[in-house]
Amino acid sequence: MKRRSFIKATAAGSLAFVLPLSSSAFAPGKKLRVAQVGLGSMGTGDLAAIASHPLVEIVALCDVDSNSLNAAKARYAGAKTFTDYKELFKTMGNEIDAVVVSTTDHAHAPVSLAAMEMNKHVYCQKPLTHYIAESRKMDAVAAQKKLVTQMGIQVHSFYDYKLATILIQKGIIGKVKKVIAWSPKVWGYDGEAPEGSDPIPEGLNWDLWLGTAKKRPYKKGFYHPGNWRKCIDYGCGTLGDMGVHIFDTPYNALKLSVPLTVKNECRAPNDFGHAEKNHVTYVFPGTPYTAKTLEWVWYDGKGAPEAQAALELPGGEALPDQGAMFIGENGQRLLLPHFMQLPKLIVNNKFEPIDIKKYDPKGAAGKPTTSYDAETPKHYHEFVDACLGKAKCSAPFSYSAKLTEVILLGVIAARFPNETLHWDGKQARFKEDKANHFIAGGSIS
Repeated sequence: MKRRSFIKATAAGSLAFVLPLSSSAFAPGKKLRVAQVGLGSMGTGDLAAIASHPLVEIVALCDVDSNSLNAAKARYAGAKTFTDYKELFKTMGNEIDAVVVSTTDHAHAPVSLAAMEMNKHVYCQKPLTHYIAESRKMDAVAAQKKLVTQMGIQVHSFYDYKLATILIQKGIIGKVKKVIAWSPKVWGYDGEAPEGSDPIPEGLNWDLWLGTAKKRPYKKGFYHPGNWRKCIDYGCGTLGDMGVHIFDTPYNALKLSVPLTVKNECRAPNDFGHAEKNHVTYVFPGTPYTAKTLEWVWYDGKGAPEAQAALELPGGEALPDQGAMFIGENGQRLLLPHFMQLPKLIVNNKFEPIDIKKYDPKGAAGKPTTSYDAETPKHYHEFVDACLGKAKCSAPFSYSAKLTEVILLGVIAARFPNETLHWDGKQARFKEDKANHFIAGGSIS
């Protein structure tokens, strides 16, 4: 089934195995029955974090690669195993309460929508979807069915990011006029598309891996297990990988919606790989925390970000490898490294101490920590507790679908280098009609 057909099918509720709503009113001590789909490196981490909650039972595991599946089965012997998520849902629909989706980007929506149509709560890795139409559909289905949802942006629940959100909203640098964010990672590919084919690795179901994407032969080193993120058909490049994490706190802190315009300065598209270097500029409508409009600039690729006065640090200190800089109307700045480092206040080109108790007197950000192992499970446990009716998720699809839309607008803009595209958020359309071709999948029909 092609991607657009899949979205239409799930929108009409045409899946034959739709089941009654899973109740979030769990009896005391009852465990949340979880199915995990996708067991690569990220999926393995997701599985361990979700399973670390004392009220979680892993009942099903699914991956198109039997090697990954068998490795997970060795750790969760009681779970049933599947290669095809559709077979999993059909077979065990009445035995699962929630689904964790840790697949390639292009499979996020097909798996998540199928789970939600069965009224299962969903934790889905970032970016939420591969296409804007999918993000909007997932948001709508989750709202309609009143499901618990969470996107896998673990740092959303980290102390340093929550603290930065509080500082910005309490006006530590006044109204923000610009955000500059960056990552030097290179999840792009500027070369030619590979020719020919290689033997499919033993244990990999290549057709299921491709899923709703267009068919192509397997080529070693280009797709599975790790390089798919560089490819337009399967991933969203560095912007879709690190951009989601680094955009999250400024986006949340400033209460942004979707941008008015987007422009990506990058190389010409090659219809196979994402550009290895991107310089994306967004203009957002203002909010109570920003100037009349907000300019947001993103840099990725080798050497990112471009050197500029706004990123110079006191005493010649080096910028963190990845991060974001908030720039206030009065010239004050707040630097937020990525990650596990506290934000830094810069006034008159000098670092100034931050009186955290002044801005967070009740300790809403939590306790400072530099332990990744201690911080990471929080986001997953929040999802579990929400499914059990004990908490609320901080990155539900109602939030993360909009954040993902922003990211994907930058990905689409790479199809039209150096051209400003105008986005109508209410109609979910570009003023430039040629760009609308890519909202629901572009060349994937």
